[in-house]
Amino acid sequence: MMITFQGLLKQKSPQVLFENALPASDPGTLEQLKELSSRRRAIESINQNSFVTEAIAREMSGGLTSRCEQNIQKVEQYLPLLENLIHHVNLVLDNPKMVRWISDLNIRWSSALTSSSFFHLMGPKFYQMDNLHFEVAMILFVLGALVRDQAVEVLSTDLVQSASVLRKAAGVYQYLAQDVLPCLQPELALERPPEAVISVSAAMALVCLAEAQAVTVRKAEQKGNTGGLLAKLHYGVCEFLNEAIHTLHSATIHCKDISSCLMDYITTCKMLHELLSYKYLAESLKIEGQIGFAMGVLRHVIQNSEKHTPREESWRLIYKQLIDDLTELLRKYEHENEFVWHEKIPMNDELPVPQGVKIVSSIPYQPQRWERTLVFKI
Repeated sequence: MMITFQGLLKQKSPQVLFENALPASDPGTLEQLKELSSRRRAIESINQNSFVTEAIAREMSGGLTSRCEQNIQKVEQYLPLLENLIHHVNLVLDNPKMVRWISDLNIRWSSALTSSSFFHLMGPKFYQMDNLHFEVAMILFVLGALVRDQAVEVLSTDLVQSASVLRKAAGVYQYLAQDVLPCLQPELALERPPEAVISVSAAMALVCLAEAQAVTVRKAEQKGNTGGLLAKLHYGVCEFLNEAIHTLHSATIHCKDISSCLMDYITTCKMLHELLSYKYLAESLKIEGQIGFAMGVLRHVIQNSEKHTPREESWRLIYKQLIDDLTELLRKYEHENEFVWHEKIPMNDELPVPQGVKIVSSIPYQPQRWERTLVFKI
């Protein structure tokens, strides 16, 4: 990953008190509902300014020093309890009282991916749905974002671990898109947060896979792999991101207010890896004695890069530096060709293009449910 996008953790949710909305018939059930509220409160605090010191946070988490790991632990301690609640609620969901009690929970979430969430014009807009699976969906999206952030956290010290963590994030988003959100769609209101749209989660899974492959390519570069292989691996990243772009475009059918920031990140990543893919392809062609083709592919990709201007200043600097590097490489090849080879540059339709290879796959997410008996006053 040459650039990063960590704008997926701005969701907010007002407090939910399970013990107030769901009448327990015994002290054990009441305690478990209170524990649910407590575990959720810990997640609600993720995006808030915390006055807890690092030492206290480390002690509360059992010794975890990473803030990302601490927050992931909070989510992983809540989800199994939530799954257990859903199991027991479903047993009596045909009772009108239970339907009313679930409504009384007043589960509301804001989005991290709407335009307003990025520009803070009028504060967060909350979306409500009287369904516990909506809660699961939003919590899983938070989990996926936290796992992505953890991958960035370890990127500078352990490329192998970073790629593995990104594959886990992809598994979370795939599970959300394939197993959680489909059963929720018939009940969703026309106005819904992007996090509750299947194609948004599917696109995020592809983004995580692309990022995992990008980290893997960096490891291959460190090992000194050949330009031909590196060109294929970088173009494999492009193919993941092309699919993500197509998938995210389809999300606008169900959700009009999706911020362009995520799309710009995906597009910029795709262009960066396309530039690198053509760079390594050109170097490989040069080694094979085909300097005319090498110059041709460099000219083609440099001209094509003018179609995109990244939004973020830091992204623009990286983008410009890479284009400058390719321009300098092209100048070097042209100078050598003028004095030594005297080869003509083929037409664009005669130029080779990189052949992408995908070598990463997601690590499936396995939901957990802590089996505890819950009895309600029905």
